[in-house]
Amino acid sequence: MVEPREITDVDELRTLAHPLRQRILRHLGQHGPATASILGKALGESSGATSYHLRMLAKHSFVEEVPERAHGRERWWRTFTQDLRFRPGAKDPEVAALVEQLNQLKLAADQELFADFLRRRGELGEWADALPYSRGSLRVTLPELHEFFDEYMALLKRYQRPVGEMPADARHVAVRFFAFPVPGAPPDGRP
Repeated sequence: MVEPREITDVDELRTLAHPLRQRILRHLGQHGPATASILGKALGESSGATSYHLRMLAKHSFVEEVPERAHGRERWWRTFTQDLRFRPGAKDPEVAALVEQLNQLKLAADQELFADFLRRRGELGEWADALPYSRGSLRVTLPELHEFFDEYMALLKRYQRPVGEMPADARHVAVRFFAFPVPGAPPDGRP
């Protein structure tokens, strides 16, 4: 089981809050290991730019090299399963701003990914209707909300597995979770 890694360091947050680095991480997560050249082609960037950003991500252990795939100067990179946690209400204004920037990048990417799913749904065969969806609300204390999230993460981790260990009929499925207090609702839930 992967232990949570809380990201509070400004340099690590700056590294993650960069739009191209987020695109690199998404591509590696969806398509598996790649070189800077492969990423440059896929993302419409130069291999020099993707190489630089891969090194910055590796510096903070967000990606790693795949030495067994290297040939000469060609370097392959991959992501690995991590449970990254962020504290948006941080006391440091720079940390709070970087977490907010990162959240905005991720939310925009999620909206784009879902729109792509809807556009290409007809190509997915029996997976076209594999769209479990739930909306709900809770009345919980802050510690209970943290406990709820930890239990959700444990469930998610139970089903995560490396590409090489996936059954032949498995697909990459995006799973998202977010919870927030309802503005204007009284704390005790009464009108």
